[in-house]
Parts: sequence; C-alpha cells; structure tokens
Amino acid sequence: MLRINQQLKRIEVSNFEIENQIVFNYFDSLPATERDEKLLRAIYIGVLALMEDRMSAFLSKTSNELGTELESLKMIFDMKKELFYKSSIKGILAEDEIANFLNQYFTSKRLKDRAILTANSAGIIPKNKTGDIICEVDGNPNLKIAIECKFDKGVRLGEIGTKDLFTRKTDTAWSQLLEAQANRDAKVSLIVFDISLVDNSIVKEFENVGYIPNVGLVAIINSQKGDYSNLAIAYMLARDIALNAKQLDLDKDLLVILVNRLIKDINEITTIKTLVHNNIENNKAILKQLEKSILLMEFNQEYLRKFLADGTLTKEDLLNYYQGEDVKDRFRHIEKEINSLSSI
Repeated sequence: MLRINQQLKRIEVSNFEIENQIVFNYFDSLPATERDEKLLRAIYIGVLALMEDRMSAFLSKTSNELGTELESLKMIFDMKKELFYKSSIKGILAEDEIANFLNQYFTSKRLKDRAILTANSAGIIPKNKTGDIICEVDGNPNLKIAIECKFDKGVRLGEIGTKDLFTRKTDTAWSQLLEAQANRDAKVSLIVFDISLVDNSIVKEFENVGYIPNVGLVAIINSQKGDYSNLAIAYMLARDIALNAKQLDLDKDLLVILVNRLIKDINEITTIKTLVHNNIENNKAILKQLEKSILLMEFNQEYLRKFLADGTLTKEDLLNYYQGEDVKDRFRHIEKEINSLSSI
C-alpha cells in the first residue's frame, strides 16, 4: 500500500481506504475543495506526534479505556502545539492558520476582503516567494496587502541605520516587509511573528503591534493561546492606509506621529485586557481605562483617516486633536455608568 520513492523523496500510497467514524465525520463535514489540504495537514501532525516518545506511551496506556477519549483528544491537541514549535513544518501550518483566521475575521466583520495563500508561487521578482499571504482589499486584485509570516527567532529587526552592507545577507523584519511589498505588488506590507518565536530586538521595539515608517507594520501574535487579536488590529491599520492613501505630498513626520500614537493606545488596550483577567478586584478601574483607550483609539483613527484622505490637517484640526475635548465629554458619561455598577 505504501512505497518510498527514494529518488523523488516522497511517499506514494495506493488503494488506501480507512473505516473510522471520527475520521469520516470530519471529512464529510468539509467542502470537497478543502479535503486534500486537510488530509495532508492531518498526516503532518500525525507523523510529528508519532515521532514523540510520549505519544506511543500514552496511546498504549489508554487504548482500552474508552472513557478517556475526551482527555486523549485534549492531550493530542496540546502535543500538536508543542510539536508544532519544534518542527520545520511550523511555517506552513502558521500560514494556513493565519489565512484561515483572517478569512473568518473578514466574514465576521462583513468585509469583502480575501486572504489568499501564495504557497510556492513566485512573485514579480524572479524566483522570489516572499509574501506568504495576499489580501485583496474589498475583493480588488489591484489593491493588495502582502503578509509575511516569520516564526523564526533568527529574524532580527534589521533597521537600516545599523545595517552592515558587507555582512552576509540575512532576513530581517525590514527586508521582509520591503521585499513582500515589492514582490507581490502590494500597497502595504505586514509581517507576523509569534510571541514564542520572535527575536528580542523586535519585542523590545514592538510589544504587540508596530509601525515602521515607509516600510510596513508588525504584529506579534500568540498562536499557542489562539490569540490573533494583534493581527486583526495591524491588518485594519494596514487596510485604512491602503484604502485612504493617495498620491499626495504627505508630511511623513506627521503620519508617523499619528500612527505611533494610535499604536501606543492599542498596546495599552492589550495590556489592560491582561490586567482584567489577572486582577478581578480592580475591574472597575481597569474598565474605565479600557473604555478610555478604546475612545482614544477611535479618536486617533478618525484623524488618521482624515489626514490620509486630505494629505494634511488644518490648524483647527490639530488644535482639536491636541485638546481632545470630544473624547473627554464622551468618557464622562461612560465613567458615570461604570461608577454606578454595584459589582462586576
């Protein structure tokens, strides 16, 4: 049934059938177009699990205990995560997970955007595959956001001011962002790192979401916890830039101020959300700060969109942006509601 082709370095299977209710139900529920891809993914994960000694010991222990089925599923799921980070397959699986998350996110937000895996296809640059995912904004193939997934601790930030041109070429966040945008003819580029597989130079610069002027955006996710919220935030920022940026003589320094302040407020929200889970007694104070940060994020995003659309901000706009009286008035009402709560 199974033959090893040494010359082509591949496995060849013929006359293969399996009778298993769990497997049948899973594949029966999938669209026909997704079944081949999911079968290959199942083989990847299964082989990785069999390579782990603990797996064989676990299976022998529970093979005759039907009551442990749910626990076994949980352990297999946890082991899949652990093996994922040890494996060279992690890059392929990461791209798949990120594309799936984005498409589900687009559906939930009723956006017409599409996330498309580029697989092994080269882009505009000959023999260059940089840009793992292409997102077509509003379904427009001429308005694209390029996403590069780098689950690799060896990729540093690589800012241009510290680059030594005479050293051996290595991938950096800067180079991958520029390369992905050029190679996939994209309006904006975004690079995604995982918190457990990212260089310290990137974490120090961008704790959650980051913006590199004239280069692109950075998002740090936590796939072990299934937390892709930073990716959603970074993508929506990239989307705003792609949709609103015009061929104007933009004041780049002012753009940096707007985007970095917006990202600062977004990072505050992420920090505060963590505090909510860890400190129940301070929920009222945390809720106030969370609502304040959400208002600030919406306020800053409104001015960013205005700047991208008009190419500038009037003196009155800058005064209103600096003083933020509208945000203060809106927060007073929310603060009163939170204070009226007897318990959270």
